[in-house]
Amino acid sequence: MPFQMSRLTSIFLIINLKSLVIAGFAVLSTWLCLRFDIRADFPLTMISTAIVFPIVFSIGHAYKRRENALDKYGSLKAHGRALYYAARDWLPTHEDEDRVAHIESILDRLMRGCKDMFKGNLTDMEHHEKEIYTRFSELSEFVKHLRADGLPSGECSRANQYVGKIIVAFEGMKHIYQYRTPRTLRAFSDFFIVILPILYGPFFAHEATAYDNHLTFVMPILFAVILVGLDNIQDHLEDPFDQVGEDDITINVDKFVGLLSAGEEQT
Repeated sequence: MPFQMSRLTSIFLIINLKSLVIAGFAVLSTWLCLRFDIRADFPLTMISTAIVFPIVFSIGHAYKRRENALDKYGSLKAHGRALYYAARDWLPTHEDEDRVAHIESILDRLMRGCKDMFKGNLTDMEHHEKEIYTRFSELSEFVKHLRADGLPSGECSRANQYVGKIIVAFEGMKHIYQYRTPRTLRAFSDFFIVILPILYGPFFAHEATAYDNHLTFVMPILFAVILVGLDNIQDHLEDPFDQVGEDDITINVDKFVGLLSAGEEQT
């Protein structure tokens, strides 16, 4: 049952109110053309040029951005975890509970700041950035305190590299969040998705002569649903952090922090 509900949710993400509205306009255009005997055999190459190619290009580009964001997210978590292990295991003295709790707290607040920023609006980005950069400053100070606690300079340098790689990963995720696929290309395809199903009314009326009367409006409906469905897929992939589509990236802070101490009993 949960699987079936998930499938239904996926379908409704692709076929939505926009699909129904444009399909309705396509049906109305076809009905009017049939009523006034307006028929034309338009070439279908216009569809691929004006809509399909731009949308497929945008979907491919958006998918690559999502994969890149996943790579950056994995790097951020991996180097944060490595820094935690350095604080816990690298000093010659026994594990300092306050030191471990401190780095865990910083990483927790850092990840929560990233989650709030990437799920929020672009207008709030500057506020979230300041919070996250404060966490980076705390990480840098933390490494400084590791040196004061007796961590050798070579290992301090490596810990600083971890901090630097966390910052690089965040900046990469931030730019993916901040910048989208080409806006002019999206506007171009959006315009023709609305216009072409209506303008192709004479074509659907022409093709309807080969169908049974009960199937007259199947083609305009399918035409609209397919084109709008592709556009909706691209929209859901556009922002990999907004938690609207099923392919979005989920920043699970509680799981990350909860697993930091995994294997601690064996160390």
